[in-house]
Amino acid sequence: QVQLVESGGGVVQAGGSLRLSCAASGRIYSYNTMGWFRQAPGKQRELVATITSGTTNTADSVKGRFTISRDNAKNTVYLQMNSLKPEDTAVYYCNVQVWEIVYWGQGTQVTVSS
Repeated sequence: QVQLVESGGGVVQAGGSLRLSCAASGRIYSYNTMGWFRQAPGKQRELVATITSGTTNTADSVKGRFTISRDNAKNTVYLQMNSLKPEDTAVYYCNVQVWEIVYWGQGTQVTVSS
């Protein structure tokens, strides 16, 4: 069983920065893909970024502004968000895939004011 706990969300003005963290409990390895997704009101959940054994994949909508990273010793994945825009407002979720099971965190709210 894996549990994920996100932190770091909040309210920030447009152009500002936030750093999200997601700590995983349980046995996680660097080859287990960890990722960040987000869901805005009335919209479907969408991929933000993933990381697997150091290889990252970032959505075009946030490329150049958001950076995903990982500390395998701490079982923690981070999302550094810079140059935030109002359209980045959403609940941000982290997940990890262990074999065929995908575990999700509870989500953390990010609100960007204009």
